[in-house]
Amino acid sequence: MARVALTGRIGRPLITLHGDLDALLPEAADSDVYARMVDASGRGRVHRYYTVEGGTHVDGLYDTYPDLLRPILPCYRSAFDALVSWVERGTPPPADHAVSRPASGDVVNSCTLADRAEAAR
Repeated sequence: MARVALTGRIGRPLITLHGDLDALLPEAADSDVYARMVDASGRGRVHRYYTVEGGTHVDGLYDTYPDLLRPILPCYRSAFDALVSWVERGTPPPADHAVSRPASGDVVNSCTLADRAEAAR
């Protein structure tokens, strides 16, 4: 069991995304705990943790509540692209932060992990 136990001792870059409206796996009981494990193991430099505002565990309810929710799939795609860039080109993604739910635009097909400070540059 020790070989597969969650320890936070990651050996490669890892990006965690979690919707702040996830009722299936609440952040405080899941991703927050793992992020603390990663930090405690001294591996925080190869981990990024983004909270997706308006994101749930899956996107099935977006059509019912488009004014409240945002699809998380586009953010997964953006995170994967950021991870590829980090691993293949050595370009680290932005620091941990909340990914804001945009007031306008195409939330179904787009998501940026750039934090507000980077976007203002």
